[in-house]
Amino acid sequence: QLQFVESGGGLVQAGGSLRLSCLASISTYSIGPIAWFRQTPGKHREFVASITSGGSTNYDDSVLGRFTIVRDNAKATVSLQMNSLKPEDTAVYYCNIMTGWGQVEWGQGTQVTVSS
Repeated sequence: QLQFVESGGGLVQAGGSLRLSCLASISTYSIGPIAWFRQTPGKHREFVASITSGGSTNYDDSVLGRFTIVRDNAKATVSLQMNSLKPEDTAVYYCNIMTGWGQVEWGQGTQVTVSS
């Protein structure tokens, strides 16, 4: 009954790539912009990237030029293509409604680990 289900994480070497997928419920998908967040142990979740219903995107400076967020409205999915990964990208990645648009239950997230 989760509103968001994340997948695609794994262990990669620095410089490698991963593609994360976020499956949303139809009702939740239409609330507003959807974003990817990430969190490391002992820290708060931080913004990574977002995309609006019209396809407009926004990225945190730490991932700009390396990550790309896309959406498939027919499938109610949002993906995050991550290239040139760095050890500091290591975190649990979550997707959810963009901050300020509402409060929706968090999914389980997907672990991304980048080794040196």
